[in-house]
Amino acid sequence: MNKEKIRVSVRDSFWFLPALYSVLSIISVSATSVLDFWLVPQVKESLPKIFLTEKSVAQTLYGSLITSILTMTTISFSTIMVVLTTYTTQFSPRTLQDFMKSRVTQHVLGVYSYGFIFALINLLLLGKDQSGLVTPTLTVIVSIICLAFFIIFIHHSSRFVQVNNLIGQIRKSTSGIIEKTFTEKDYNESVEWDQEEINRLKQTGSNEIRANQSGYLQGIQYKPFLEWARSQGVVMEANFNIGDYIQKGMPIFYYWQLEENQQDISPEECIQYILIGNERTDIQDIEFSIQKLVEISVKAISPGINDPHTAVNCINRIGSLLAELASVYQPLKYYLDQEESLRLIMEPRTFQDYLYKSFYQIRIYGNHDISVMNGVLEALYKISVVNDKNVKEEVWRFGKYMMKAIDSEKLDDLDQKYYQEQAKKLAAACDQPI
Repeated sequence: MNKEKIRVSVRDSFWFLPALYSVLSIISVSATSVLDFWLVPQVKESLPKIFLTEKSVAQTLYGSLITSILTMTTISFSTIMVVLTTYTTQFSPRTLQDFMKSRVTQHVLGVYSYGFIFALINLLLLGKDQSGLVTPTLTVIVSIICLAFFIIFIHHSSRFVQVNNLIGQIRKSTSGIIEKTFTEKDYNESVEWDQEEINRLKQTGSNEIRANQSGYLQGIQYKPFLEWARSQGVVMEANFNIGDYIQKGMPIFYYWQLEENQQDISPEECIQYILIGNERTDIQDIEFSIQKLVEISVKAISPGINDPHTAVNCINRIGSLLAELASVYQPLKYYLDQEESLRLIMEPRTFQDYLYKSFYQIRIYGNHDISVMNGVLEALYKISVVNDKNVKEEVWRFGKYMMKAIDSEKLDDLDQKYYQEQAKKLAAACDQPI
C-alpha cells in the first residue's frame, strides 16, 4: 500500500481524530507538569495563595472532571445510537456515513478523550504535597471546553436528525464532489483522442491485471497512477467505473506495452493506486451521493412512512444537483501524463446514466402519487431551463420515459390539469411539441 493510500485511509477513519487528541493530551500533561515543577517553586512566594492549588483540591478537581467526562461521553454515545437508529429506519442506511464521518462528531469525541486522559494522568501523577498553578488552571479550562463541546454536540445531533438538514448536507457535499470532478486538476484529461492510434494499440494484443480482492471501487489516485504508468511505459484501460462492485479474480485493467521486449508489470504495483472497500463512499462517486437522496425519497413515499413532501424535497435537491452537473459535465475518457501521452482509458458515465439512476426507482415506487411525479417533471423542467440544447434533448427523452409511467386517464380533473400544465412547461423548456 502506497503512502497516499495509507494517508487517506487513516484520515478518513473514525478513530483518527480521537487518537490525535489523546496524543496531544499526553503532550499537554508532560508540558504542564514540567512547568509546574520548575515554575511554581520560583514564583510561589510572590503569588497570592489563591492561585496555588493544594493536593486535596486538585484531587477533587481531577476526580470530578473524570466522572463528568465519562457521563458526557455516555450520553453522547447514547445520542449517536439514537441518531443511527433513526437514519437506518426512516432515511437510508447509506446516510450513516454522513453522521459518523462528520468532523463535529469526531472532534467532540476527541475533546472528551483529551479531557479524560489529561485528568486521569494528572491524578496519577499527583504528589503527596503538591502545589500546582499551570495544571489545575488548564484543567478548569479543559472542563469548560468539554462542557461547550457537549452543548455543541447535542445541537449538532438534533439538527442532523432533521431530514431537511440531512438532505441539505448531502446536497452540499455532492455539489463539492461535482466541482472537484470536473474542475481543473493537476493531471491532464481529454474527451477525445486519435482513434487510429488507439486501434493500432489494441491490435497488438493486451495483457490483464486481475483484482486481488472483492469490494466496491471507492476511488483511484489518478496523478500517481498516471506517473506510474509512464514509468512502466504502458497504456492502461480500466474495466470499471467508480462505485462498481469488483469481484476478486475479474480483470480490472487491460494494458499495452509501448516498448518491445519489456517485462510484464507487477499487478500489486498497479492495484495499490485504487481504493477497494466493503462499502461505497462519496470520495469520487457522484452517483452514490445522489443515491442517498433517492433512497430517502423512496422510503418517504413507502406506505409505512407516507411522507410525499420529504420525497419532493429530495427530488428538488436531486434536480438541483443534476442541473449543476449538466452545466459542467464532460465525458472525460482519456487521461494523460505530464508529457501529454495517453496512459489511461476509462469509459465515463454519461449524463443520461445520472438522469436514469436518479429517478428510475422513484418512477417505479412513486408512479401512483401524482404529487411525486409532478415533482420529478418540475425538477426536469428546471434542469432544461438552465442548460443548453444537448442537455434539453437528453432531459426531454427522459421526461417522456417518466410520463409513460403515469396513467393519466385515471387521474381526476384537477390532477389531470396540473399534470398537463407541468408536462407543457417541460416540453416548452426543451423546445419540443407535446
